[in-house]
Amino acid sequence: MPISDEMRRLQSKWLTGTAWPKRLDWVEIDGLRGWSGQRFEMKFPIMAVVGENGAGKSTVIQAAASVYAGDPGEKDRFASAFFPETTWDQVQGVEIRYSVREGSSSFTHFIRKPTGRWRRNPERKRRHVEYIDLSRIQPVAARIGFSKLANPRLTEIESEPFETKKLGRMSSILGRTYGSAKMVLTSGDTSRRVPVMSQGGSTFSGFHQGAGETTIAELLQADIPKYSLVLIDEIESSLHPRAQRRLMRDLATIARVNELQIIVTTHSPYVLEELPLEARAHILFDSGRKEIIYGVTPEFSMTKMDDLPHHESDVYVEDARAARMLIEILVRSEPSLIHRCQIIPCGASSVGRALGQMVAHNNFPRPTAVFLDGDSDPAAGCFLLPGTDAPERVVFGDLQATGWPNGLATRTGRAYPNIVDACNRAMTLPDHHDWVAAAATELVLGGDDFWQALCAEWVENCLSSADAEFVAQHLTDLLSGITPTVPIQALVQETGPVEQVNQQTPSVIATSSEVLARFPGLEPDA
Repeated sequence: MPISDEMRRLQSKWLTGTAWPKRLDWVEIDGLRGWSGQRFEMKFPIMAVVGENGAGKSTVIQAAASVYAGDPGEKDRFASAFFPETTWDQVQGVEIRYSVREGSSSFTHFIRKPTGRWRRNPERKRRHVEYIDLSRIQPVAARIGFSKLANPRLTEIESEPFETKKLGRMSSILGRTYGSAKMVLTSGDTSRRVPVMSQGGSTFSGFHQGAGETTIAELLQADIPKYSLVLIDEIESSLHPRAQRRLMRDLATIARVNELQIIVTTHSPYVLEELPLEARAHILFDSGRKEIIYGVTPEFSMTKMDDLPHHESDVYVEDARAARMLIEILVRSEPSLIHRCQIIPCGASSVGRALGQMVAHNNFPRPTAVFLDGDSDPAAGCFLLPGTDAPERVVFGDLQATGWPNGLATRTGRAYPNIVDACNRAMTLPDHHDWVAAAATELVLGGDDFWQALCAEWVENCLSSADAEFVAQHLTDLLSGITPTVPIQALVQETGPVEQVNQQTPSVIATSSEVLARFPGLEPDA
């Protein structure tokens, strides 16, 4: 789905490169909770860190919280508070490296704990850091010491009302109008605050609120100054999908206005869908090693965190359009493969290339293939979809060259001349990603349904038997455990070095005849 206007405005301001005078560029973590020098990069003002429980999401935001001293007058945060030594945990040989910017100056430094204590803390730059752990917010009635506050004889002794703007944010996020909201201290305890709000003429406290209302009230009570670093653990806690989306849009607005950097951890596809590709970072934790992959789709992340045994292999493609193209190829060449292979949109082509490296090094627990769009360069561990361009350009272009097959009218139930006119007009748009939606809208069809009809006609009328067999044979071999035989070096010669994701096993990707047929002029290693 397209990103919201709020997120688009944030993206536009970020890309100017002139705002955010205080920036955290990256953090590297070494020797801590399974981290061994991997770098987390701030590619966007709001970054979402996603991964399975125990993958290291919280470690990322705790490390980020540790690299700054507080603003003057604020209490400092230290790594020792986030990563304490206990009877069971020895924290030694740890280093957190980081790079920050202030104005035009860049500062790369580290804090480390070689043995007994953390070093280099006094050299940290100053910045307000707001650390909010929503995962630990309990309903008011369940909190230790709060049960004694459920007493009608107690009186308010102090309250902090939400000002109008903050109250409006809460109403917008939760999708209902609140007349007031405040955090209250009572005569029963001068240290424990209770959220109290009113709606529709009724006033109710945290003892009678929904968990999501309590979460948002506690999240919004923090006053966050400009240029702060905001860290939120498990941002979707207790929120329904619409509220999650609204919260991300609210954060996009305040991040843009106040030039904040925000890192959130999540397991939610709704949170990921609100962010552009560059703002999504998935932590993979396989065979004891962590990898951070940027630009992932929600489908990729949800698949990696789910373990339903419905498929024998994983096949990664760049997006949903490429997935449908591949399915229609298999419908023609080997339909049985469709139910054996889980076809997963993974995001940007850079994600596909990183996954291809992992395929090449046999780093997945079950058979895995990667198909990049036809306009991509050859890459280790990856195959290209038929055609030499993006799927939309390949399908529209080939069908136009054949004079638009009559079968499109049968598949869609629309008049043939209308289909031809709509498709030809759509192809005049500069961005090929818009072609399907433009033509489908004109024909009063769903975009997915129309793309399926186009792909099916393209397979029937334009796809060569050799290309169809190439795709089916590779997946058949994959499921049969047949090892391909051409060394990675044959492709690296053509494309240059490919960034390594892991270094463990054989350097192979496909049979010699397949590679040479797909990439004319490519010569294998001697």
